[in-house]
Amino acid sequence: MNSSISRQLVFWLAVPLTLLALCGALVHYFGNVAPQVASVDNRLRRAADELTHQVRIDGGRIQVAAPADALAYAVRSADRRLIAGDARLPVAAVPYQANAAYSSALIDGRSMRMLTFRVATEKGPITMTVADELGAGGPAARFGFMSNLLWDFVQLDLTLVLVWVGIQLGLRPIKRLRDELALRSPQDLRPIPQSSVPREIAPLAAALNGLFAMLGSSVRSQQQFIANTAHQLRTPITGMLAQLDLLVAEPAASAVKDRLTMLQEGIRQLAHSANQLLTLARADPAVNIAARSQAVDLANLAGEVAAKYFDRALQAGIDLGAELDPVRVRADASLLEDLINNLVDNALKYTPAGGRVTLSVGTDGGRPYLAVEDNGPGIAAAERSRVRQRYYRLPNSPGHGSGLGLAIVEEIAKLHDAELRIDAGAAGVGTRVAVYFADSSADGP
Repeated sequence: MNSSISRQLVFWLAVPLTLLALCGALVHYFGNVAPQVASVDNRLRRAADELTHQVRIDGGRIQVAAPADALAYAVRSADRRLIAGDARLPVAAVPYQANAAYSSALIDGRSMRMLTFRVATEKGPITMTVADELGAGGPAARFGFMSNLLWDFVQLDLTLVLVWVGIQLGLRPIKRLRDELALRSPQDLRPIPQSSVPREIAPLAAALNGLFAMLGSSVRSQQQFIANTAHQLRTPITGMLAQLDLLVAEPAASAVKDRLTMLQEGIRQLAHSANQLLTLARADPAVNIAARSQAVDLANLAGEVAAKYFDRALQAGIDLGAELDPVRVRADASLLEDLINNLVDNALKYTPAGGRVTLSVGTDGGRPYLAVEDNGPGIAAAERSRVRQRYYRLPNSPGHGSGLGLAIVEEIAKLHDAELRIDAGAAGVGTRVAVYFADSSADGP
């Protein structure tokens, strides 16, 4: 569990402040209350010595003469029978090892300090008690002590409340920085303005800015690597396909035309797989963390992609249509183009001749969406979660696909906080794959 700085600060202030309050109470006690109690105790000890000397045995009975001191006293036998003195004085418990004990009692509304002790005689032990009134100063001193102790702790509580408020106010710049960073998107790597943070956390802001800069540089290097890799792969593969097209058309190659056709198809499959792998790499959130999204005309982009597939659909005997309502979203245009490409490519690949594929763009409940629907064999409900996985292909799937199409769509959708849904097509026939975006409008150019 994460610890709280404010709680730790209050705790480390509360402990020494509590000790200081207790020390202050002790100083007050020993400076005001204890001297008065000590003075009374001295008188009681003197009276006890005098009373002890007044004990004598007369006719087999214990006799106690009244002491010259006017202090109250009581003498009791071992069975607590009063021998002499004031019966109102209570008998305090005397520890066996100590033989004497001090105590206090309230008698007739007066605060009395008592000393109880044991004396051994020929007739057995007797218990003596001498008492003296504390006087007006004693209760007043004790009341003053308790009042000061209570006020010290009230002050302690108020001080801790003020300290807590001060800490909360002092931590507001840190909370503002926390809230600012929490509201940022993962793509926002702008440096934190150090002029807006206190000096105490300026090193933290500088360290975060250094981290943002290093992360942005790393991401740009990775993006550059992917771009260079794509160029280095696509250029030779495109050249090989062009050369093979020319070679297949040569009359001299008619004897090996079937093998050349197979090689041509294999290279096309290689080019397709390479493009999909590069797209998957570009859709990785770690690569796109510093990417800048922009307002994209989704309908216009979908129309451009659909136009590229009209010839392929015509050759396959598939009716490729588009239903495009004007919608704008904030996204990476090139990644959205890859998403639409994969959806349309998949639909054309699995829809038989005479089938229908419809690319649609619109809004549903205020959320923009892009969907591709076909009337092909469809995807069983149990398989709809598995087809999102990389390299998974449905059993008895036609062609030699790599199983990356919907995995790429899933990654691009996640990158844009969009939701990918796979359902059955109209009337439960075929498949409808739709991507629902988070908001219904996009600002900016």
